[in-house]
Amino acid sequence: MTSTSWPWRYDDGLLPMASSAPSAEDHAPAPSETTVGWVEESDGRGTLSLIITCLFTIFLCTWVVIHPRVCKRPLIRVSHKIALFLKALIAPEFIAVEGLQEWSQAKCMVKECKELTGGSLKLVHAFYIGMLALRYPTSRGNRIIWPNQYTWLLRQGLISWDDHDQWGLSEENIRDKSNADGTAKLIALGQVLWFVAQSIMRAVHHLPLAQLESMTLSYVPLFAITYLFWWIKPKDVLTPSVVELPEMSEEQRALFESMAVSHAFDDEGIGNQGSLWSIWTLTPRVFEKEADDRSLQEARRLMQEAEVFAAPRLKRAITLNEETMADYTTKETVVAHWDPEVYHSKVLWPLNCLFGASFGALHLICWDTQFPTYIELWLWRASGIASIVSMLVFMQFEKVVLRWGGPLTLISLASPIIYLLSRVVMMGGVIAAFRASDPKIYNTYVVSTYWVHIV
Repeated sequence: MTSTSWPWRYDDGLLPMASSAPSAEDHAPAPSETTVGWVEESDGRGTLSLIITCLFTIFLCTWVVIHPRVCKRPLIRVSHKIALFLKALIAPEFIAVEGLQEWSQAKCMVKECKELTGGSLKLVHAFYIGMLALRYPTSRGNRIIWPNQYTWLLRQGLISWDDHDQWGLSEENIRDKSNADGTAKLIALGQVLWFVAQSIMRAVHHLPLAQLESMTLSYVPLFAITYLFWWIKPKDVLTPSVVELPEMSEEQRALFESMAVSHAFDDEGIGNQGSLWSIWTLTPRVFEKEADDRSLQEARRLMQEAEVFAAPRLKRAITLNEETMADYTTKETVVAHWDPEVYHSKVLWPLNCLFGASFGALHLICWDTQFPTYIELWLWRASGIASIVSMLVFMQFEKVVLRWGGPLTLISLASPIIYLLSRVVMMGGVIAAFRASDPKIYNTYVVSTYWVHIV
């Protein structure tokens, strides 16, 4: 090498390296060279370092952003976190949506409890209760105290916010139970900023990104917005706060129990409680319980009206007991259900749709990137567009249920399937592209002159 200077070279997105590497022009492929396969590490960058950089960045972003609910059993706790990790890899939009809806529920709880607590109940308390961290003992184990149940106890005067320390709701106790790793956050932030910066610099130098790099960039905005929603939420709480309920009459106790959003996450050894299948399910939200209660009340009203006007012979045919109606409501398979506070918001909903489309849109950065075949190129383009359109269509349905309700049912159920298929195609395309890639994706750039301008 004839150069005597030591410029800084951004070669793999992980760490700056002192090198006298030649410029992008010096690394330009020969005229006869059209594609390359596996590239060994050299003065430029190799296939292995490129893959490691991207996977390391995705792993850091995903693992740090995950804030799982409280699970008492270690196996369920670890399995649930791994399930969240896999869901974030395959469909990061859904994790962002989950963060948004949990944030919305926490905001509603803070608003409802403002007068009852003198404004002392904050988002961190609402998140803590909403992540199933507050429980009470029963003869069989313990049950969850849901946000609506806690609010009801305050309204009935059965508990006072002055005793929140005894319920494990002091901010000091919550922070002590939270296992947020500040070092991991800093490393993740530094790696993401470095990766984004080197991607921008490649664009400035007219160097293409690898397909895997564009996919990695697609995760960044969604994970950033998800982390923003979960910024205050406690992370990796290992054990719940188990408290004794106050004295209640039989009627009050029955009403309190009926307000439970779900019993699937209780720890009483009943039915499917504690099953591994539960690690894949979303944490039920209060608005879903309220919607089910309204449906049940409407069914009762219609039944009563039918009994009044129907002939005596028909009364037996149209009469349904409460258990049958409740069973119909709880067994309904819900694919997706939007929080009304989000779905009908003139601010949150447009932003939500924008972020929902961003993941597929950022993949299209590689619109003109070289693929091994034209078929793979157009599969990539079509999959990117299909992921955007299918996600936006799916998001327009406030509630998606596995029940025939007309032609729109096919559209509401087909859109997530199309989205997942497009994701599989794009992930497969990323892997397959390395067998015959544009050699320019391995070119590097010299930025020694930039340090001079900064100084």
